Amino acid sequence: MKVRAPLWPKLTLALGVLLVLASGAGLAGSRALISNAASAVTQTNLLGTTKKTVAEGGGDELKGPIDLLLMGVDARKRWAVDDLHADTIIILHIPATHDHAYLVSIPRDTDVQVPPFAKSRYPGGRAKATEAFFHGAQNGAGWAGGAQLMAQTLKAATGVSFDGAAIIDFNGFKGVIEALGGVRMCVDQRVTSHHMVWVGSKPMYLAEARRTGRATRPVVYPVGCRAMAGWQALDYARQRYGLRNGDYDRQRHQQQLIKAMARKAGSSGVLTNPLKINRLIKAAGKAFVLDTGGVPIADFVFTLKGVTANDLVLLRTNNGTFAGNAAGRETITPLSKEMFAAVRQDRLAAFVLEHPGVVAKGM
Repeated sequence: MKVRAPLWPKLTLALGVLLVLASGAGLAGSRALISNAASAVTQTNLLGTTKKTVAEGGGDELKGPIDLLLMGVDARKRWAVDDLHADTIIILHIPATHDHAYLVSIPRDTDVQVPPFAKSRYPGGRAKATEAFFHGAQNGAGWAGGAQLMAQTLKAATGVSFDGAAIIDFNGFKGVIEALGGVRMCVDQRVTSHHMVWVGSKPMYLAEARRTGRATRPVVYPVGCRAMAGWQALDYARQRYGLRNGDYDRQRHQQQLIKAMARKAGSSGVLTNPLKINRLIKAAGKAFVLDTGGVPIADFVFTLKGVTANDLVLLRTNNGTFAGNAAGRETITPLSKEMFAAVRQDRLAAFVLEHPGVVAKGM
C-alpha cells in the first residue's frame, strides 16, 4: 500500500497531500531523500477501476488537474478491519495551474446508490455515503475494497474520477500532528467532546475511562484560538454532536485542521529540515494508506511544492446546511451538483467567484 503526495499526502507526506501544500518556500533535500523516506508509507490500489482516464484528464505526468479522494476511518485495535465506516470523506481538487487547492467535504449521511461490488460480495443498494466503505471492506476485501467501492460510489454520485486516494487512520494521524509540534486551531463555538474525558490529568477514550473506575470530567474546547496537541486537534475536529450545524460544522473543522497542519508545516521549518521531514513521514507511515496512481511520491511533492496553506480553499457542500429527503438522509442540492461539475471541468475558480457563499470560513 502506498502513498501519494498532493494535499493529505503532502501535508503529511503522506504529508504527501499536505506537505505539498505546505512547502511554499521549497523542500530541502533531493528526490532521493523524499523517495527513501516515503518508502515507509503503505501504498496499495485504492481506486480499482475508477482511476481517472487520460480522456478525463488523468495520466502519469501530472500536467493537468489532480483530484484525490481522502477517507478518514477510526481503526481502533478492538475493532475488526472490516467493521469500519468512512466518517470523513473529502475530495481534494488541485487545478491544472497547480498553484492552489480546494477541499470539498461529502456529508457522511448523503443518500447514495452504492453499486454492486464483487470483491466483497455486496449486491448493491441505497445507503449512506459513509457506509459504502463498510460494504466494500466485507468478506476479505479489506480497506482497499472499502476505498474502491467508495470511489465507485462517489463517481456515480458526483461524476468525479480520481487520480489517487488516501485512507487516514485517525488514531495514527495524531502522531503526524505531534510530529509537527501541534497546531493552532480557532474554536468558533464551545464544543464538549463526546469521545474523550479527563481522568485526572490524562485524556482517555470513554470506554477506557470507564474501565478505570475513576472519576471523570468532560473535555471541553472553549471559543478562541489556541495551540492544540495532536489528540486535542483531532478530537475537536471529529465532534459533530451538539454543534449548531452538526456534521457540516465537523466537516468545516476537519478542513480547518488540514489547513492548520499545512500552515504549521510551512512555517516551522519542517520542510527545510531533512530530519524533520523524515520524522514527519515516519509518523505519516503509521497513519496513511495511499494510492499514487503509479506516480512516484517525489514527483507529486515537486509538482505541487508551490501550493501553500494560504492557497487552500475550503468549500461547503449544500452551503453548509442540512438538505434531507423523506428518509432523513442528505441529498446533494442543485448548486452542489454544479460545484461537482466545476470540479470535473476544472473551473472551480470561476464557480467560486459566481457563488462565494460556498466558501467556508477558514480559521
